[in-house]
Amino acid sequence: MAAKKILMLTGDYTEDYETMVPFQALLMVGHTVHAVCPGKKAGEHVRTAIHDFEGDQTYSEKPGHNFTLNATFDDVDPTAYDALVIPGGRAPEYLRLNPKVIAAVQHFANANKPIAAICHGAQLLAAAGVITGRSCSAYPACGPEVKAAGGNFADIPVDQAHVDGNLVTAPAWPAHPDWLAKFLKVLGTRIEA
Repeated sequence: MAAKKILMLTGDYTEDYETMVPFQALLMVGHTVHAVCPGKKAGEHVRTAIHDFEGDQTYSEKPGHNFTLNATFDDVDPTAYDALVIPGGRAPEYLRLNPKVIAAVQHFANANKPIAAICHGAQLLAAAGVITGRSCSAYPACGPEVKAAGGNFADIPVDQAHVDGNLVTAPAWPAHPDWLAKFLKVLGTRIEA
């Protein structure tokens, strides 16, 4: 397996688990992962939030860890990367307002490179206009955005992931095992026991 170079778009109040777990897991299997945030440089951090499902109408939110960025957003060239990871949380809500972020997402979609988005990450996909005619999963509250963007919302269990060609999506962090396994398959990563 050739190691892949992966770009992770993150920001303040990204979901803690949806940032930390894929970042560490992709590094563990030998890929290079550059975590970036607009307006921040390598060595700076983003605040994360822990979203949990405690029986309320929506998730609860608690402070998470500070996640240290290892690359500078303004220095990255999306064409130099093999794949894209978009964590959820509240970060996609404001990241989608940045034209450079939208252009990066569009590059990966137009080049048919693997994209893994989880939870509210679908907000970036919708804002970039890259899910028209595609099916994807997301946190259920993002379903109307997926549909409004011309996508087909895959309403799947919270611990499952959905694949549509190069696009691997999931509703939330309980899907990590299935989401990461399917993303690794799309990447062509082989793990041998």
